[in-house]
Amino acid sequence: MIRKIVPCLCLMLLLTGCTQPDNRITVKFASWGSKSEIEIIKPLIAEFEMQNPDIKTDFIHIPQNYFQKIHLMLASNTAPDVIFINNLYLPVYSGQLTELDKPENIFYPQALEALSRDGKLYAIPRDISNMVIYYNKDIFDRNHVPYPQDNWTFDEFLKTAQKLTNRPNTFGVSFEEDSLYYLPFLMSEGGGIFNIESSGSQKGLNFYADLRKKYHAAPMKNESASATMAQMFLQGRLAMHLSGRWLVPKYRQEAHFDWDAARFPRGSKGSIVPADASGWAIVKSTKHPQEAKKLVEFLSSHDSIVKFTQSGLIVPARKDAAKDLIDGKRPYNAQVFIKTAETSKPTPVSQNYNEVLDKLKQKLELKFN
Repeated sequence: MIRKIVPCLCLMLLLTGCTQPDNRITVKFASWGSKSEIEIIKPLIAEFEMQNPDIKTDFIHIPQNYFQKIHLMLASNTAPDVIFINNLYLPVYSGQLTELDKPENIFYPQALEALSRDGKLYAIPRDISNMVIYYNKDIFDRNHVPYPQDNWTFDEFLKTAQKLTNRPNTFGVSFEEDSLYYLPFLMSEGGGIFNIESSGSQKGLNFYADLRKKYHAAPMKNESASATMAQMFLQGRLAMHLSGRWLVPKYRQEAHFDWDAARFPRGSKGSIVPADASGWAIVKSTKHPQEAKKLVEFLSSHDSIVKFTQSGLIVPARKDAAKDLIDGKRPYNAQVFIKTAETSKPTPVSQNYNEVLDKLKQKLELKFN
């Protein structure tokens, strides 16, 4: 009788899904990100869990309204242990983040500075974001205009844009009213957002506005209609497009013409573009600080950041991963991102930075249009 009962008990255990309890410590990690980014993050998390069998990572993907949702989670004590953050929002949340040790000589100092407040580091950087000039070599060739040189000036940039403009079909250069796109003009003249009335800021702003209003080398709003500047570049309607590394995967996939990248031109103070950075921070309220630290150290390791770099998506904040930008694919002048990172300056931000930008946007609406 006993012999019959034992097999039956075993069968019942199998049917009821008898499993071992999961005793791993769970670390919650939140990030925004496109599909291509998530395709990199998920295998990295799996690799981290294999290397750390006592830790389970609960990945929370928030593709939209990221900081609003993080704000609510922090307010309701349901915040993740690790969050992906950028320098523009760091002043808002730095009081709720753990101060981290500064790694020496591994990362670009601009990236570390961007993710610091009052000399304290609050996130380990993944990337350093900067601006370059993408240019359509076919349009340059058709108009017999030399390609941009490494040390070209604002005046040379303007003359080039004028030579390449053939309205309404083609414009010499892009124009976007977001501060990201006019800040390089201000900074290269010694100005900035918080001293917008200074002579340097006004000189840079006037030059940028004149590209559109005075010289007609950039499209007005009605001339671009509903198309973004990236779409106009892909359509062959823009000879030059001021933007960042994040467009490389899109341009590699969709551009049916020859293109490359050049440094932003130099103003009276040089070629200076804002250095923004994104990275991983540990929330101060975490109950698992050591496990959270292990995850951040893994994500910010050389091998992990190389995987983001190889996608073409980012300029790595780690110096030892920068060589992976030179991958034999467009833009062939990938060295431009490294040179730009070395001369860039962190974007000055404050706790009310977005309010400052909103007020400034209203003032500049008339100036740009």
